[in-house]
Amino acid sequence: MANTILVNMNRCTGCWTCSMACKGAHHLDVDEFWQYVRTIGGGEIDQPGGKWPNLYMKWMPVWKQKCAKCAGDDSTGFIPYSYCVYNCPAGALTYGDASDPTSEVSLRKQELLDKGFRVYEIPEWEETRKGVLYAENSI
Repeated sequence: MANTILVNMNRCTGCWTCSMACKGAHHLDVDEFWQYVRTIGGGEIDQPGGKWPNLYMKWMPVWKQKCAKCAGDDSTGFIPYSYCVYNCPAGALTYGDASDPTSEVSLRKQELLDKGFRVYEIPEWEETRKGVLYAENSI
């Protein structure tokens, strides 16, 4: 089974719910994160880049190598989603078996590709979890 998380970057609102769900589910210390949200913009959390009136900012959930890609428990009704995916209020995350062409993650990936999204992984040198795909377009 090739469990994969697909992130629709155009839907992520930077709310950190995915990260807080992970922390709570795994009882992590206050300063420990297995998953966090990177701000793409001005270099600080929630700081836009650019100059007025051409400001820009978006968010990128990032999974560290410690990520367990958990598959839920009784709090999720044993739905085969990781806590981060299950709790995302924006519907930006999809979870499933990428090797199964009929899985939710494979179908969503194809849908985004058909809409002109670029799908990629973060390079290994960033020491992130394998099996996380990012999809974004320029709209």
